[in-house]
Amino acid sequence: MKGGLDVNGQKLAYVRVSSTDQNLERQLQAIREAVRNEPDRWFEDRVSGGSKSGRTGLLALQQHYREGDEVYVASMDRLARNTADLLGLVDDALEKGVAVRFVKESLSFVPGSADATGRLLLTVMGAVAEMERALIRERQAEGIALAKKRDVYRKGPRLAPEQVTDARERCKLGVPVSRVAKDLGVSRQTIYNALNGEGVYADLALAPQGTKS
Repeated sequence: MKGGLDVNGQKLAYVRVSSTDQNLERQLQAIREAVRNEPDRWFEDRVSGGSKSGRTGLLALQQHYREGDEVYVASMDRLARNTADLLGLVDDALEKGVAVRFVKESLSFVPGSADATGRLLLTVMGAVAEMERALIRERQAEGIALAKKRDVYRKGPRLAPEQVTDARERCKLGVPVSRVAKDLGVSRQTIYNALNGEGVYADLALAPQGTKS
């Protein structure tokens, strides 16, 4: 392992926006405060998956950094989504003489100074971060399930009151529901729900009798 840092090395920053943390500005601010200046270069990924092959910003960072450089990351879960990848990425940097600094966790891994205790700490904290992400996904799933049960969750477009009025008037004139649905960019079931005052449309007027499908 290479030791020491070059005082002339670059301060590099890596940020990643995922489905569970879309706040890029928070990451930028945390890194700027840690560096106490603007990093020499930023590397960014906007992805929802954890595959390294799809993260062009991370790959560019690994190709760019040189011995003596320092990589700043807002938190461990921004660098990797699982402990194995986290350890591998940090090891790769250290082997090339590059320091890795995690701002949120206040942890720094510097070439030549990494030991078994530091690696154990990285493993444990990486596992904790991985568990936190799993809990977030679980809470999201529970929230969606509860919303569905309450009949307030919708994946598709929702009609505005004036669109419901328009649909009602057109159906009165004999326009088929299928045509109205197509024109408004929604499903026929959405039109029926709106016209019949079902679900989120319960407070709206009921459908006229004799509507065509």
